[in-house]
Amino acid sequence: MSILTDKIALVTGASSGIGEATAKALAEAGVKVALAARRTDRLKKLAAEISPDGSRALVCPTDVTCRAQVAAAVHAVQTQWGAIDILVNNAGIMPLSFIRNLHVDEWDRMVEVNIRGVLNCTAAVLPQMLKRKAGHIVNVSSLAGRRVFAAGSVYCGTKYFVNAFSEGLRLELSPKDNIRVTIIEPALTRSELTQTITDRQVAESFANLQKLKILNSEDIASAIVYAVSQPPHVNVNEVLIRPTAQES
Repeated sequence: MSILTDKIALVTGASSGIGEATAKALAEAGVKVALAARRTDRLKKLAAEISPDGSRALVCPTDVTCRAQVAAAVHAVQTQWGAIDILVNNAGIMPLSFIRNLHVDEWDRMVEVNIRGVLNCTAAVLPQMLKRKAGHIVNVSSLAGRRVFAAGSVYCGTKYFVNAFSEGLRLELSPKDNIRVTIIEPALTRSELTQTITDRQVAESFANLQKLKILNSEDIASAIVYAVSQPPHVNVNEVLIRPTAQES
């Protein structure tokens, strides 16, 4: 029996990419998985793949920028299964652009999803974790949370926030409340994130990168399962994952 058997996880951004792969990987490890994202049709398809009888996958249509929707999703999980053991804050967008091109609406949306979404979901699950003095919060950041690159100023800023927030959570919650915190930092990974790039110059450069041998979503999901599979006294705080061929 796995250490994860019958644990309960909420995975945001579960309709594609890293979120979808993580939901599948956790389910394979024995976890009951609540699937949160906006695209309900994709969530229903994924839930049917994970658990045809509906007993181990729960569809939670959620916009993480809306505090009420996040609260409703957490309530649905608690009602169906009980307290959430694992939160995977994965929902994020990456419409990279050069600052001089003033994609201000895209900047705002990144702040809403990548920052406010993490805050909303963390706030929603924290009371039950504090009450039980147990839980694991996994925040999917990025190599961009360590290194700024041209056209990534705002996106990198949101991921620097995720890293700082995660370390603050660890300092506050791990020693006293036994709540573990993990930052996952993928480098170049094949996903739908690049499809949100509207800046033509940036989009062209990323189209070329996609031709390289980069990471798959399943590679990141494996790292997440590794982190949450450790015994309670082990807190895997940070995992940076690069393709072997990536230099920086």
